[in-house]
Formats: sequence, C-alpha cells, structure tokens
Amino acid sequence: MKILMVCLGNICRSPLAEGIMQHLADEQHLGWKIDSAGTGNWHVGQGPDRRSTRVARERGVDISQQVCRQFRVSDFDDFDHILVMDKNNLADVLALAPNAQAAQKVKLLLGNKEVPDPYYDDKLFGPVFDLVEDGCKAFIKELTGK
Repeated sequence: MKILMVCLGNICRSPLAEGIMQHLADEQHLGWKIDSAGTGNWHVGQGPDRRSTRVARERGVDISQQVCRQFRVSDFDDFDHILVMDKNNLADVLALAPNAQAAQKVKLLLGNKEVPDPYYDDKLFGPVFDLVEDGCKAFIKELTGK
C-alpha cells in the first residue's frame, strides 16, 4: 500500500501526516510506504517546519529527514490513496487528475472535515498533530479492520 499525504506547502500538515501514518503502519507491521507533497512549490527541497518537527519529536515521531516536494500528476500512478488536508488541497489535486479512476484515489484525511493549517499560529501544532493522528488511525482501521 502506498499513500500520499498532501497539504499546501508540504512543511506543516502533510509532513506530520506522513510521519504519523508511517509510524502507525510500522507499529502494525503493515509494510506501507507513505510520502507527502504540497500543492505549491514554495518550499521544495526544504525540510518540515521546525514546529512540526518539534511536536512530532515530542510525540515519538521523527520527521526530521523529510524533504518537501510538490505534487505531480505521476503521483496518481504511483500511489493507491492520496489523502489531502483541506478542501482547497482537494480541489487543487482533483484539478490535476487525468481521469475518473485517478480522482477516486483522492479524499480528505478527516472524511468531511479539514485539518487546519497551523502555519500562522504556533498553538495549533499540537491540536493539528492530534487531528492528523486520529485521521490516520481511522484510515488504518477502515482499510485493515485493526
């Protein structure tokens, strides 16, 4: 199973989602490959935001080696599921879908709710971690029954 996590800049939410999902999948020995990307290109080649790295480390997840990249159309071929953080990300990714089959791979991580962008509010990083973790756990349960 290959899963791609997507947010706007690939420095706050999607790196957390990649790290959390990979951590949870590894704990359950699922053999999944998780990656992340941003719809924008502002941070390509950079690491995650220091606040995301810090909150992840405090909760036992290491995202410090991740490198930001931009979402590309080939991701539709490379991944089984593409989980986005908010409705703007959803619209941006769906606009790139080459066909209906590709579009079916894309959905919000939290079902019908959005993961807020913590970039402009330091106090949101902890709550965002919790939301993303809950979403990842629910997704794993949905696919595996565990």
